[in-house]
Amino acid sequence: MDSINVDVGHLKKGEISMGTSIMAVTFKDGVILGADSRTTSGSYVANRVTDKLTELQDNIWCCRSGSAADTQAVADIVRYQLDLFKTMNGRSPSTRLSASIFQEICYNNKDSLTAGIICAGYDKGKGGQVFTVPLGGSMHQHEYAISGSGSVFIYGYCKENYKPDMTKQETIDFMKTSLSQAIRWDGSSGGVIRMVLLTADGVERLIFYPEEYNEELKD
Repeated sequence: MDSINVDVGHLKKGEISMGTSIMAVTFKDGVILGADSRTTSGSYVANRVTDKLTELQDNIWCCRSGSAADTQAVADIVRYQLDLFKTMNGRSPSTRLSASIFQEICYNNKDSLTAGIICAGYDKGKGGQVFTVPLGGSMHQHEYAISGSGSVFIYGYCKENYKPDMTKQETIDFMKTSLSQAIRWDGSSGGVIRMVLLTADGVERLIFYPEEYNEELKD
């Protein structure tokens, strides 16, 4: 694809700053994305039930962290570019292409954007794919990825407990425990845990409330 030049000068940097815990994990049948739902602006909780999982294509989604205004705008641009690619080429874009577009936009506008992205999808013949585009606009592929302010509290847990080719239920349990611990220790993360499962069968969405994932988080 041609180089993407996007003017993001109109974005209001840091309009709403997200305290966030996001992750994506590959498993034997596909990939699962998960996130908490608390949006903060400093110490103010702006929204308790934000959906930080954004659909780009039927089989490709992303988790957003950083400035809510920036990440929402960039995700909209990427979705448009992917729709254009599909129309012009008559085939679905890959997860790698989606992450590459995020990477190019974030790198070209690294001085204007506060956006950290996990891009994940299910590609036929390849299975689950996970890419991260952190602040600054680099791109990295992983078997699983965590990001956001809550991620610093669960690096050790994830490294110790992640297993390749987990079953669907094992992966759900792994993510639920990981995100619940991030929520427990990070004051800027909270609310419900949302998940999106991407497999050959399509898309499945799950939601877990505080009383379901951690008794100690009850109001």
